[in-house]
Amino acid sequence: MSSVLVMNGCLGRDLALELVRVTEAAALAAGRWMGRGQKDAGDEAAVHAMRAMLRTVDIDGVVVIGEGEKDEAPMLFNGETVGTGRGPAVDIAVDPVEGTSLLAHGRPDSIAVIGVAPRGAMWSPGPGFYMNKLVVGREAREALSPLSLASPVTETLAAIGKAKHKPVADLTVFVLDKPRHVELIGALRAAGARVLTRTDGDVAGALMAATPGSGVDVLMGIGGTPEGVIAACAVRALGGAMLGQLAPQKPGEREALLAAGLDLDRVLTERDLVSSDDVFFAATGITDGLLMQGVRYTDGGATTHSMVMRGKSRTRRTIQAEHCRDDVKTVRLCHEI
Repeated sequence: MSSVLVMNGCLGRDLALELVRVTEAAALAAGRWMGRGQKDAGDEAAVHAMRAMLRTVDIDGVVVIGEGEKDEAPMLFNGETVGTGRGPAVDIAVDPVEGTSLLAHGRPDSIAVIGVAPRGAMWSPGPGFYMNKLVVGREAREALSPLSLASPVTETLAAIGKAKHKPVADLTVFVLDKPRHVELIGALRAAGARVLTRTDGDVAGALMAATPGSGVDVLMGIGGTPEGVIAACAVRALGGAMLGQLAPQKPGEREALLAAGLDLDRVLTERDLVSSDDVFFAATGITDGLLMQGVRYTDGGATTHSMVMRGKSRTRRTIQAEHCRDDVKTVRLCHEI
């Protein structure tokens, strides 16, 4: 077992940099497709680049959360083994392009993300594709209770505002711009809160809500269940709080969940979604966003902007990287591997 990636029975801190290299590779590959209107092509390029880089990491990894099934897109599939097999046994949650439509149309906050936790720590959503979520940062974590998901928006915002020492009028709420959220957005505006919408990308939204100083105070609304597990990795690492409840939207989804024995009334916390604080989360910007710049291609190669965090130490780092032309060329060829 790798001594670099395991320390005192825990995942070693040097794993953080290895994971950043993984998300950088995905972002560099996907960034070439920014604004070209071909979301599957960008996603496929990122998947192949991420898979190729994961092969080099000294972990015995199993993909628990792999994007693709919901959107019928290229994917790192659930149950796939990744890594060299010579390191610690871990669960992997990935989204090589979180916000494929954002990437295709050149919109803000498309990112490449990965979460890692000890084997068995990540909750499996089974046939669940959608989840109602509520995310805040560590300063407001005590404002949430399992009842918060069903509480009136005014009560939830008042509790969060009190915890953050801010009036509701100064709170910014991230919500996906979907028809299912028309009433929620109306209620938030009626309460006096500011609303930040994106057509896609609720992992990015959760990351904003959980990151101090991001300008976003809370995420609300229904998004992807796999994305909820990925987001929980970041929320745990940042010390924030998250609530999630299965909220089937697709035909047959409710029946499949009940047949699988999943409790639709259960309210999950970030500790249910990821049961260990020995967790890592890394993200690299693909398009420009609130937290990270997107990929910039230069005469000499490219630059990337990433975030990486470790739950054990509550360390959060931002990394600005310059990639030489040869490295960028290698990433572009990953789709042929």
